[in-house]
Amino acid sequence: MATATSTESTKAPQPRFKSLKILVAVIVGIAAVWLLWNWNSIKGQARVGAAYGAHVICSCRYIQGREMASCETDKEKGMEIVRLSDDPENKRVYASVPFLAKAVAERRGAFGCIQLNEAEIEAL
Repeated sequence: MATATSTESTKAPQPRFKSLKILVAVIVGIAAVWLLWNWNSIKGQARVGAAYGAHVICSCRYIQGREMASCETDKEKGMEIVRLSDDPENKRVYASVPFLAKAVAERRGAFGCIQLNEAEIEAL
């Protein structure tokens, strides 16, 4: 029976919710450690993917003379994240992996499509 001097009982936190928070924190921690451990590999693969995409699409577009939509079908499986665009006036193809890497390939006469280095890309 409740009296004027009795206090309300406080609910204890549900143990299931507490264990869920701990589990989520552990998973996020493991993911962060994995990402830091593999960062150089991830960034390197992004650079390779961007450079490969720029070179292949440049060759397709400016050597074979195909349309950009047709050339995008030449991307290998796993390259869905590589974004491509072209500059028909300068015969260049730009490729990027968002936040990780970028590459540019340019048609240079009889040499075909050439990858631009960092200094050349910055000068654009």
